[in-house]
Amino acid sequence: MLDVCLLGTGGMMPLPGRWLSALLLRTGGSMVLIDCGEGTQVSLRQAGWGVAGLEAVLLTHLHADHIGGLAGLWHLLAQSDRTAPLMHVGPAGTARVLHHLMAALAPHLPYQLYVRELQDEERFEAGGFQCACLPVGHSVSCFAYRLEVPRGRRFDPERARALGVPLHLWKALQAGETVRWEGGAATPDDVLGPPRRGLAVAFVTDTRPVPQLIEFVRGVDLLVCEGMYGDPAEAERAAERGHMTFQEAAHLAAQAGVQRLWLTHFSPSLTDPAAYLPDAARIFPATELGTDGKKLTLTFISEDK
Repeated sequence: MLDVCLLGTGGMMPLPGRWLSALLLRTGGSMVLIDCGEGTQVSLRQAGWGVAGLEAVLLTHLHADHIGGLAGLWHLLAQSDRTAPLMHVGPAGTARVLHHLMAALAPHLPYQLYVRELQDEERFEAGGFQCACLPVGHSVSCFAYRLEVPRGRRFDPERARALGVPLHLWKALQAGETVRWEGGAATPDDVLGPPRRGLAVAFVTDTRPVPQLIEFVRGVDLLVCEGMYGDPAEAERAAERGHMTFQEAAHLAAQAGVQRLWLTHFSPSLTDPAAYLPDAARIFPATELGTDGKKLTLTFISEDK
């Protein structure tokens, strides 16, 4: 199971009823936060998921509307008696920026901050998720993220019994280990079915629709993607500033065959995003407007086809 909560949908500056960019994901009690705009500590508390399970913060880039809430988040965690370290992942320069933020705004935290700086496409684990990143097209170094919850292959007890595998070795086989016992041996392929589709969410913001994004977000259950501008007439401005329109985000979703699209990161000038939703929905019908606090639970398909 994978839970998603969109904590903030604004770009550039917070507005009444619209917090800045942040997305919270949860699986198995562990949480990962993507971006931490100003006020994220408030919307995080409003989500009602607590903060104890937060294991990592992934930063798309280092513009203020995506990192301005970090000091507040750190203090919130400190007040919650956190002692476990907190991982931060972001582009080159993240460690330097966080060092200065800590020195100025949070010099005495009761836990450690660790930083992993990204250079190019990479894969890593964070908070129970298999993560991937992709450099995208903005005015500064910026990354899109894809987070997956893998699903194990189905264990076939009848095949295990037919091979004579002792019961106490079944768990090891399910974990992908080869097992041996007196008089026999078995590999995972002997008792496990074919690979099964897991769950995947992608977060794409502050970028042009670069071609590499299509394969990067291919087939995700949920694409959370910026729609900085709703009016197609602002396509030129979007291109100049390294952003997307609603329609460009919808084309990306359609080309990549995603299951669902949430639009987010709205310009402060976009006071009525709903007015432009029909244009995007004509391109990709499963398009929805992101709203602060919007939640979704994704679950594995109950039976293989």
